[in-house]
Amino acid sequence: MITNLFSAFDPATSQNLSVNWIRTFIGLILLPIPYWILSNRINIIIKNIIITLHTEFKLLLNINSIGLTTLFIALFIFILINNIIGLLPYVFTRSSHIVFTLSLALPLWIRLILFGWINKTQIIFAHLIPSGTPIILIPFIVCIETIRNIIRPGALAVRLIANIIAGHLLITLLGNRATRAGIAASVLILIQIFLIIFETAVAIIQAYVFSVLRTLYTREVIYENSQ
Repeated sequence: MITNLFSAFDPATSQNLSVNWIRTFIGLILLPIPYWILSNRINIIIKNIIITLHTEFKLLLNINSIGLTTLFIALFIFILINNIIGLLPYVFTRSSHIVFTLSLALPLWIRLILFGWINKTQIIFAHLIPSGTPIILIPFIVCIETIRNIIRPGALAVRLIANIIAGHLLITLLGNRATRAGIAASVLILIQIFLIIFETAVAIIQAYVFSVLRTLYTREVIYENSQ
Protein backbone atom coordinates (compact mmCIF):
# COMPACT_ATOMS: atom_id res chain seq x y z
CA MET A 1 0.00 0.00 0.00
CA ILE A 2 1.45 3.35 -1.02
CA THR A 3 0.81 6.42 1.09
CA ASN A 4 0.94 8.82 -1.85
CA LEU A 5 -0.21 8.16 -5.40
CA PHE A 6 2.75 10.08 -6.83
CA SER A 7 5.34 8.34 -4.63
CA ALA A 8 5.91 5.87 -7.47
CA PHE A 9 7.49 8.73 -9.44
CA ASP A 10 9.87 9.75 -6.62
CA PRO A 11 13.45 8.74 -7.52
CA ALA A 12 14.66 9.09 -3.90
CA THR A 13 13.41 5.70 -2.71
CA SER A 14 16.43 5.10 -0.49
CA GLN A 15 18.45 7.46 1.67
CA ASN A 16 21.53 5.24 1.71
CA LEU A 17 21.88 4.10 -1.90
CA SER A 18 19.53 4.99 -4.73
CA VAL A 19 20.21 3.13 -7.97
CA ASN A 20 17.19 4.45 -9.84
CA TRP A 21 19.28 6.81 -11.95
CA ILE A 22 22.03 4.22 -12.42
CA ARG A 23 19.45 1.83 -13.87
CA THR A 24 18.82 4.37 -16.62
CA PHE A 25 21.67 2.78 -18.57
CA ILE A 26 20.85 -0.85 -17.80
CA GLY A 27 19.03 -1.19 -21.10
CA LEU A 28 22.22 -0.45 -22.99
CA ILE A 29 23.85 -3.39 -21.22
CA LEU A 30 20.99 -5.69 -22.20
CA LEU A 31 21.25 -4.91 -25.91
CA PRO A 32 22.07 -8.07 -27.88
CA ILE A 33 25.73 -8.52 -28.67
CA PRO A 34 26.71 -10.27 -31.94
CA TYR A 35 28.14 -13.43 -30.35
CA TRP A 36 27.44 -15.50 -33.45
CA ILE A 37 29.05 -15.45 -36.87
CA LEU A 38 25.64 -15.10 -38.48
CA SER A 39 23.18 -12.50 -37.21
CA ASN A 40 20.37 -13.91 -35.11
CA ARG A 41 16.76 -12.85 -35.48
CA ILE A 42 16.94 -10.16 -32.81
CA ASN A 43 19.93 -8.52 -34.47
CA ILE A 44 18.17 -8.64 -37.85
CA ILE A 45 15.07 -6.98 -36.38
CA ILE A 46 17.13 -4.26 -34.71
CA LYS A 47 19.10 -3.63 -37.92
CA ASN A 48 15.88 -3.33 -39.92
CA ILE A 49 14.47 -0.86 -37.38
CA ILE A 50 17.65 1.23 -37.51
CA ILE A 51 17.66 1.24 -41.32
CA THR A 52 13.99 2.29 -41.40
CA LEU A 53 14.57 5.08 -38.88
CA HIS A 54 17.67 6.24 -40.75
CA THR A 55 15.68 6.49 -44.00
CA GLU A 56 12.83 8.38 -42.35
CA PHE A 57 15.04 10.80 -40.42
CA LYS A 58 17.05 11.45 -43.59
CA LEU A 59 13.84 12.43 -45.40
CA LEU A 60 12.76 14.67 -42.52
CA LEU A 61 16.13 16.40 -42.37
CA ASN A 62 16.19 16.77 -46.18
CA ILE A 63 19.94 16.15 -46.11
CA ASN A 64 22.09 13.02 -46.19
CA SER A 65 23.84 13.28 -42.82
CA ILE A 66 24.71 9.95 -41.22
CA GLY A 67 25.89 11.70 -38.05
CA LEU A 68 22.57 13.48 -37.39
CA THR A 69 20.43 10.46 -38.17
CA THR A 70 22.61 8.31 -35.91
CA LEU A 71 22.15 10.86 -33.11
CA PHE A 72 18.36 10.79 -33.37
CA ILE A 73 18.25 7.00 -33.71
CA ALA A 74 20.33 6.70 -30.52
CA LEU A 75 17.98 9.19 -28.84
CA PHE A 76 14.96 7.11 -29.90
CA ILE A 77 16.48 3.85 -28.64
CA PHE A 78 17.59 5.42 -25.34
CA ILE A 79 14.12 6.84 -24.57
CA LEU A 80 12.40 3.64 -25.72
CA ILE A 81 14.54 1.44 -23.46
CA ASN A 82 13.83 3.61 -20.42
CA ASN A 83 10.10 3.73 -21.21
CA ILE A 84 9.88 -0.05 -21.54
CA ILE A 85 11.94 -0.72 -18.39
CA GLY A 86 9.67 1.68 -16.50
CA LEU A 87 6.73 -0.67 -17.15
CA LEU A 88 8.33 -3.40 -15.04
CA PRO A 89 7.01 -3.77 -11.47
CA TYR A 90 8.88 -1.91 -8.71
CA VAL A 91 11.06 -0.06 -11.22
CA PHE A 92 11.29 3.73 -11.16
CA THR A 93 10.32 5.24 -14.54
CA ARG A 94 13.08 7.71 -15.40
CA SER A 95 11.17 9.20 -18.34
CA SER A 96 8.47 10.40 -15.93
CA HIS A 97 10.92 12.78 -14.25
CA ILE A 98 11.61 16.32 -15.50
CA VAL A 99 15.35 15.93 -14.85
CA PHE A 100 15.55 13.09 -17.37
CA THR A 101 13.40 14.56 -20.14
CA LEU A 102 14.72 18.11 -19.87
CA SER A 103 18.31 16.89 -19.92
CA LEU A 104 17.55 15.30 -23.31
CA ALA A 105 15.65 18.24 -24.80
CA LEU A 106 17.53 21.29 -23.47
CA PRO A 107 21.13 20.58 -24.63
CA LEU A 108 19.99 19.80 -28.19
CA TRP A 109 17.89 22.97 -28.27
CA ILE A 110 20.78 25.13 -27.02
CA ARG A 111 23.08 23.55 -29.62
CA LEU A 112 20.68 24.44 -32.43
CA ILE A 113 20.14 28.01 -31.22
CA LEU A 114 23.88 28.67 -30.88
CA PHE A 115 24.55 27.09 -34.26
CA GLY A 116 21.97 29.32 -35.94
CA TRP A 117 23.05 32.54 -34.21
CA ILE A 118 26.75 32.00 -34.91
CA ASN A 119 26.51 30.90 -38.55
CA LYS A 120 23.52 32.75 -40.04
CA THR A 121 22.40 35.38 -37.57
CA GLN A 122 20.45 37.50 -40.05
CA ILE A 123 18.56 34.54 -41.49
CA ILE A 124 17.61 33.29 -38.02
CA PHE A 125 16.30 36.70 -37.01
CA ALA A 126 14.50 37.04 -40.34
CA HIS A 127 12.87 33.69 -39.69
CA LEU A 128 11.05 35.28 -36.74
CA ILE A 129 8.96 37.30 -39.22
CA PRO A 130 6.99 35.18 -41.72
CA SER A 131 6.76 36.57 -45.22
CA GLY A 132 3.71 38.72 -45.86
CA THR A 133 3.31 39.84 -42.25
CA PRO A 134 1.74 43.33 -41.96
CA ILE A 135 4.08 45.95 -40.52
CA ILE A 136 1.77 46.70 -37.61
CA LEU A 137 1.84 43.05 -36.52
CA ILE A 138 5.61 42.57 -36.73
CA PRO A 139 6.34 43.28 -33.00
CA PHE A 140 3.65 40.82 -31.92
CA ILE A 141 4.76 38.13 -34.38
CA VAL A 142 8.38 38.47 -33.22
CA CYS A 143 7.31 38.02 -29.59
CA ILE A 144 5.15 35.00 -30.44
CA GLU A 145 7.88 33.33 -32.53
CA THR A 146 10.49 34.01 -29.84
CA ILE A 147 8.29 32.49 -27.13
CA ARG A 148 7.53 29.53 -29.39
CA ASN A 149 11.23 28.81 -29.84
CA ILE A 150 12.00 29.25 -26.14
CA ILE A 151 9.32 26.86 -24.88
CA ARG A 152 10.20 24.08 -27.32
CA PRO A 153 12.48 22.09 -24.95
CA GLY A 154 9.98 22.46 -22.13
CA ALA A 155 7.13 21.34 -24.39
CA LEU A 156 9.09 18.26 -25.46
CA ALA A 157 9.93 17.38 -21.85
CA VAL A 158 6.40 17.92 -20.52
CA ARG A 159 4.80 16.01 -23.42
CA LEU A 160 6.88 12.92 -22.66
CA ILE A 161 6.29 13.17 -18.90
CA ALA A 162 2.52 13.68 -19.19
CA ASN A 163 1.97 10.71 -21.49
CA ILE A 164 4.09 8.37 -19.39
CA ILE A 165 2.64 9.44 -16.02
CA ALA A 166 -0.99 9.27 -17.20
CA GLY A 167 -0.89 5.57 -18.04
CA HIS A 168 1.17 4.66 -14.97
CA LEU A 169 -1.28 6.43 -12.67
CA LEU A 170 -4.21 4.57 -14.22
CA ILE A 171 -2.45 1.22 -13.80
CA THR A 172 -1.60 2.09 -10.17
CA LEU A 173 -5.17 3.11 -9.37
CA LEU A 174 -6.61 -0.08 -10.86
CA GLY A 175 -3.98 -2.16 -9.07
CA ASN A 176 -4.92 -0.72 -5.68
CA ARG A 177 -8.58 -1.22 -6.49
CA ALA A 178 -8.06 -4.85 -7.54
CA THR A 179 -6.76 -5.82 -4.08
CA ARG A 180 -10.14 -4.89 -2.57
CA ALA A 181 -12.47 -5.74 -5.43
CA GLY A 182 -13.16 -9.40 -4.58
CA ILE A 183 -14.85 -11.15 -7.50
CA ALA A 184 -14.36 -8.16 -9.78
CA ALA A 185 -10.57 -8.42 -9.28
CA SER A 186 -10.23 -10.76 -12.26
CA VAL A 187 -11.94 -8.18 -14.49
CA LEU A 188 -9.64 -5.43 -13.23
CA ILE A 189 -6.59 -7.61 -13.78
CA LEU A 190 -7.72 -8.27 -17.34
CA ILE A 191 -8.15 -4.53 -17.86
CA GLN A 192 -4.65 -3.98 -16.47
CA ILE A 193 -3.20 -6.44 -18.96
CA PHE A 194 -4.73 -4.46 -21.81
CA LEU A 195 -3.48 -1.24 -20.21
CA ILE A 196 0.07 -2.59 -20.03
CA ILE A 197 -0.11 -3.53 -23.72
CA PHE A 198 -1.45 -0.05 -24.45
CA GLU A 199 1.30 1.56 -22.36
CA THR A 200 3.90 -0.43 -24.27
CA ALA A 201 2.56 1.09 -27.49
CA VAL A 202 2.56 4.54 -25.85
CA ALA A 203 6.20 4.04 -24.80
CA ILE A 204 7.18 3.31 -28.41
CA ILE A 205 5.09 6.15 -29.85
CA GLN A 206 6.37 8.75 -27.38
CA ALA A 207 10.00 7.84 -28.05
CA TYR A 208 9.28 8.15 -31.77
CA VAL A 209 7.41 11.47 -31.38
CA PHE A 210 10.22 12.95 -29.26
CA SER A 211 12.84 11.99 -31.85
CA VAL A 212 10.76 13.15 -34.83
CA LEU A 213 9.99 16.55 -33.28
CA ARG A 214 13.66 16.96 -32.41
CA THR A 215 14.48 16.11 -36.03
CA LEU A 216 11.99 18.68 -37.37
CA TYR A 217 13.39 21.40 -35.09
CA THR A 218 16.87 20.57 -36.35
CA ARG A 219 15.70 20.70 -39.95
CA GLU A 220 14.41 24.27 -39.49
CA VAL A 221 17.84 25.53 -38.50
CA ILE A 222 19.74 23.44 -41.05
CA TYR A 223 17.33 24.38 -43.85
CA GLU A 224 17.55 28.07 -43.03
CA ASN A 225 21.33 27.86 -42.90
CA SER A 226 21.52 26.07 -46.23
CA GLN A 227 19.80 28.87 -48.11
